[in-house]
Amino acid sequence: MGPTASGKTGVAVDLVQHLPVELISVDSALVFRDMDIGTAKPDAATLARAPHHLIDIISPTEAYSAAAFRKDALRLMADITARGKIPLLVGGTMLYFKALREGLSALPQADAEVRAELDAEIAQYGIEHLHKRLSQVDVETAARLHATDTQRIQRAMEVYLLSGRPMSELIKLQDQEPLPYRILPVALIPSDRAGLHQRIDTRFQQMLKDGLVDELRGLREEYPLQREMTSMRCVGYRQAWEYMEGEIDAAGLLEKGIAATRQLAKRQLTWLRSTENVGVDCLSADYDLQVRNLIETELRSHL
Repeated sequence: MGPTASGKTGVAVDLVQHLPVELISVDSALVFRDMDIGTAKPDAATLARAPHHLIDIISPTEAYSAAAFRKDALRLMADITARGKIPLLVGGTMLYFKALREGLSALPQADAEVRAELDAEIAQYGIEHLHKRLSQVDVETAARLHATDTQRIQRAMEVYLLSGRPMSELIKLQDQEPLPYRILPVALIPSDRAGLHQRIDTRFQQMLKDGLVDELRGLREEYPLQREMTSMRCVGYRQAWEYMEGEIDAAGLLEKGIAATRQLAKRQLTWLRSTENVGVDCLSADYDLQVRNLIETELRSHL
């Protein structure tokens, strides 16, 4: 586990060369086909050396949920262990890790009519208005969501409108089916936030040089995309869409893209620091070796 730009892919590729593991991606953006630059997807050469499950599995017009991830991950983990190898889950989508480890809550399925009503409300009054409304019916969920987190605020309000019960209450009733595996949670956590920010800045600048805007332009030509789709809410693509629509200039694209990526990293780090795991400083010179040694020690202890 680790925040964006912490070097997870590099460590995973190293581990495949030294340990009997198969990789399962835990990333809600890497599931989309043809979205390569903005998701920092491993290139073809990297994937040839270290294949990843759950990459490029759906179209950018489709949606992928934590429930779908848990089902797919459990199936893959069973297949991998049956082959005598060890599943290594790698990524930064903390909701997916949580769903896998703790089970899923009995939340109602999305409803197109309710979604449309909420979309109209957001368009008219803004997401901050809906966040205030959510705080009146689900204080706990509203408190943990940022006032501009459109996707999650809308979903929480949708759950309340469909069930008549707060999402926070339903989550506490979730299925606690135990995970039939022994887990070694390892997190790449920077000792210096400024160092991670520099990595983020450099990587987003490189994404722009590599053609993020042109990639989005090609996606919009190939697929019937809408900006509210899950794929287009991904950091980088959301800001590139605004740029293409003339809502921001090139400087604004760079500034907003970096700021959004930093905010994503901040949320990921908050989750990691509240979760029991083994932390490794991703800014140290040999953090990949440290992770490998941790896992090798764990394996030897169970041989």
